[in-house]
Amino acid sequence: MVKIIEVRTKSELKAFVNFQFTLYKRNPFWVPPIKKEELYFLDKDCNPAFKTSDVSLFLAYNEKKIVGRIAAIVNWVEVRRLKKNKVRFGWFDVVDDFEVTRLLIEKVKEFGKSRKMDFIEGPVGFSNMDKAGMLVMGYDKMNTIITNYNYPYYPTHMEQLKMKKLAQWIEFEIKIPDFKNSPKKVRKFGKLILKRYNLKVLHFKKSNQVEPFINEMFQLIEKTYSNLQTFVPIQKYQIKYYKEKYLKYAHPEFIKCVSDKKNKLIAFVIIMPSFTKALKKINGKLFPFGIFHLLKAKYYNNRASFYLIGVDPEYQNKGVIAILFNEIQKLFNKKGITEVETNPELEENTSIHQLWKNYEHKLHKKRTTYTLKI
Repeated sequence: MVKIIEVRTKSELKAFVNFQFTLYKRNPFWVPPIKKEELYFLDKDCNPAFKTSDVSLFLAYNEKKIVGRIAAIVNWVEVRRLKKNKVRFGWFDVVDDFEVTRLLIEKVKEFGKSRKMDFIEGPVGFSNMDKAGMLVMGYDKMNTIITNYNYPYYPTHMEQLKMKKLAQWIEFEIKIPDFKNSPKKVRKFGKLILKRYNLKVLHFKKSNQVEPFINEMFQLIEKTYSNLQTFVPIQKYQIKYYKEKYLKYAHPEFIKCVSDKKNKLIAFVIIMPSFTKALKKINGKLFPFGIFHLLKAKYYNNRASFYLIGVDPEYQNKGVIAILFNEIQKLFNKKGITEVETNPELEENTSIHQLWKNYEHKLHKKRTTYTLKI
């Protein structure tokens, strides 16, 4: 008989995090997170997202064996400011047993109903800065540091529950040519736009050179993505947390910014060296050799991942992206990067998809969130 319990103790939280390592132990495509970071992220005393969210974590047991997990989240910023009476679900993992899935989703519905929510959606995190989307295509590809992996039976369970697809994302794999063979249109246009609008490119060598621009980057994120269906305003106290969480993984040379003649930031791109293989090797543990593998991946890599691109709306149709891509091209060639994977992009965000049209690329993953009325 399946029993659902709410996580209340440190040992139960540890079991919640560890379940995925058991479930995907023999899967060659699942890339594990770092356990210490997962525990920290889901600790209400550590993650500032809990200040504006109600959260409950649930574990499903069959006798003494864990067979599933799920998080139920109400982000009150989303509810009150965006008027979306939504309960989010995330950190969803389950054995191939529909009854376990049904019982876990029922817990989320109960959680939402008690808070007068109208519908559920997931898998998502606290905000659009967290991992989101259930994989529906690309099961033979490894996930990145900023995406989830799941078995093919997950969407089948959602469909059995009569859940409907809501947000849908696509991901691309891009081949990087040498600079001589890079798109001439991008090179020529990038130089032209720099001169036309009196813009300048900011380059970084050290992380402390990036830090003064972090707040402006988050302001640009809000301007760039606020009209998309998944966007939730990021609170100021969360910026510090996300900065500490991700900046240590970002190679400063892989961050490019563009400012105007008044030194105002008008565009940026953050790219990460691929940590996929390193994370697979260390299997959730930083010690004794995990840090070494991560550092090696950070500085010696032929593959990278697009993390974030932000452009001030005033400049979105003026070719500023060509400036960023021209600089990225030079950087990739210098660092020996030959392949890049994009962050999940909403299907509706066609302006982003157009960025890859000048490069050899292929759509290799799709993911979606599912919704159900309460």
